[in-house]
Amino acid sequence: MKKVRLLYNIAFPFVLLALLPGFLLRMIRRGKYRHKFGQRFAIYSPRVLNKLRRDNNVWVHAVSVGEVLIALKLIGEMKKSDPSLRIVLSTTTSTGFRLASRRRTEWLEPIYNPIDFILVARRAMRIVRPKMMILVEAEVWPNLTAEAKAQGAKLVLANARLSPRSESRYRMVKFLTAPLFNQLDVLCVQEEADAERWKSLGVAEERIRLTGSVKFDDAAQSRTPGRDFSAILAELGVPAGAPILLAASTHSGEEAILGGIYLRLRTEFPTLFYVCVPRHAERGRQVKEELEKIGLRATLRSGETNAPANPEALIINTTGELRDVYPVASVVFIGKSLTAKGGQNPVEALAAGKPVIFGGNMQNFATLCDQLVRSQAAIRVTDEGELEKAISDCLKNPQMASTMARRGAECLAQHRGATRRTVEIIEALRG
Repeated sequence: MKKVRLLYNIAFPFVLLALLPGFLLRMIRRGKYRHKFGQRFAIYSPRVLNKLRRDNNVWVHAVSVGEVLIALKLIGEMKKSDPSLRIVLSTTTSTGFRLASRRRTEWLEPIYNPIDFILVARRAMRIVRPKMMILVEAEVWPNLTAEAKAQGAKLVLANARLSPRSESRYRMVKFLTAPLFNQLDVLCVQEEADAERWKSLGVAEERIRLTGSVKFDDAAQSRTPGRDFSAILAELGVPAGAPILLAASTHSGEEAILGGIYLRLRTEFPTLFYVCVPRHAERGRQVKEELEKIGLRATLRSGETNAPANPEALIINTTGELRDVYPVASVVFIGKSLTAKGGQNPVEALAAGKPVIFGGNMQNFATLCDQLVRSQAAIRVTDEGELEKAISDCLKNPQMASTMARRGAECLAQHRGATRRTVEIIEALRG
């Protein structure tokens, strides 16, 4: 590990100088670039210093909003087990810091993660002196982890994920990455495939624990009943029992693609109704115009003075109603996966017991979506033609759709209890 760190620390200043202008420009554009800037160099105000120097600190690092949400679930469960626990929660992004700051308490202090320059990382660790450092999902910094170990801290990688692409990249430089990852005392992985990938990088099998995903823990638990959306559809003239095509959290271009598919499928399914929920509600009128251009009668959920009679589509341009629509859907397309990258969260659709279809760009939920496809619990499509066929198949074959929905619920059930399992491993390591 010493040779790896030496190479890393020789290269780090040059990489930092190359990236610094772009980093500063982004900070200026986002505003408040001076806010807590010193924390990135382990320079803290007297108030923060006092909280960082307390005993029984556990340092949890989470890059941005998604990871912070996972960290907060773990922290909440840990606090139940040990009320005396004190947490330092570091994050890299301003959005992650804002979320963490809303949860600041006497026992939880959010900070910006220090840059991984050896002197900065060393200063931060000597201030905090954590008994344990918990890294969420994929953030393993060489200097930060090495300095934590030098302070005697246990290292945990929680909710660990490793994509096939990342694995292949790390394997190319295994002589560098293996010593780094073997500093970790425990890796809590989301699924078996993750465990195998970590082992291929030289991580000892006894350090790897299968816990499931904290992100998807409790997703399949019952939800408080929301608005009865079937009554709203009835008011629009939609017959009881009519098949409903739901496009959930769509992005630009996807609404019209689904609209075109809807019009073609109407010949085979005359009572089919299209419900579209744009990810950004303010796009509602724009989406309505796009659907009207292809000959589809659409109306807005917020109401309008010249609403069409017998609409063929309802555009939900209000917030907070998507979860109420899932129960009435016959088949669900998950947006931001066909014309945009990243994907939206499929969990609520799965938890509602619906057959799910998504495009090839579900990078933000890659682990879960790969599991769903392998289990034949969801359909992944690459273009409009495949999407039309998948929707048609689900509508034609209710048994197939029901089987997909059941398998989707089973996939979610594998993650139930992941938070508790992870915390039990953490507590055992803390001793």
